[in-house]
Amino acid sequence: MKEECLICKAPLEYLENDELMECAICHKKESSKTRCVHGHYVCNDCHTAGLDTIIGLCLAETSINPVAIIEKMMAQPFCHMHGPEHHVMVGAALLTAYKNAGGMIDLPKALNEMMSRGKSVPGGACGFWGACGAGISTGMFVSIISKSTPLANEPFALSHQMTARSLGEIGHIGGPRCCKRDSFLSILAAVDFVKEHFGVEMERPEVICRYSSKNNQCIGRRCPFSPANFRTTQ
Repeated sequence: MKEECLICKAPLEYLENDELMECAICHKKESSKTRCVHGHYVCNDCHTAGLDTIIGLCLAETSINPVAIIEKMMAQPFCHMHGPEHHVMVGAALLTAYKNAGGMIDLPKALNEMMSRGKSVPGGACGFWGACGAGISTGMFVSIISKSTPLANEPFALSHQMTARSLGEIGHIGGPRCCKRDSFLSILAAVDFVKEHFGVEMERPEVICRYSSKNNQCIGRRCPFSPANFRTTQ
């Protein structure tokens, strides 16, 4: 196994019901369905330790390519193959590229709001909620740039439409999980959506995955970003 449990690298297991678990790092006790086969549990806060460093990365960034931006985040020590850090990173990359492409937002304020909202989506939401956190992150992104609230009209609609589009792309490919694949699918859906509804054009690159060797559940050629697909067509 290449990366599963952050403590012992053993495979994870997902329980039918919540159990009270103690984080192996900070010893906080909370309910969860996820642990490794040796019983280790790591809470979301410990799993995402160091995530706040992306704010400085984003504020120094000039690119309008959100995929390139998130790949810089994925290369940081805090980012694992899978994990709730992606629930923040997708929206943060989009906010940064949107600002650089001419979007009128207060980027520092927006990034802090994205951090707060994205960290509230727990790991495993993709399987347990039926809504991948990467897809939800695009809805948060649109909610932030449109200043949506529960009482808003068009911004309320747009943020839901954005989430639905991202989740539709993720659901079309299917499982098992891949936080990298779902992040890329969500970002590309958001680039198209923002161009259509906000008139701001971010760069939409061709994405070729560099992470398949690190993913024990990689779906291979069924993934639209699989290097094998590009070798076949070139």
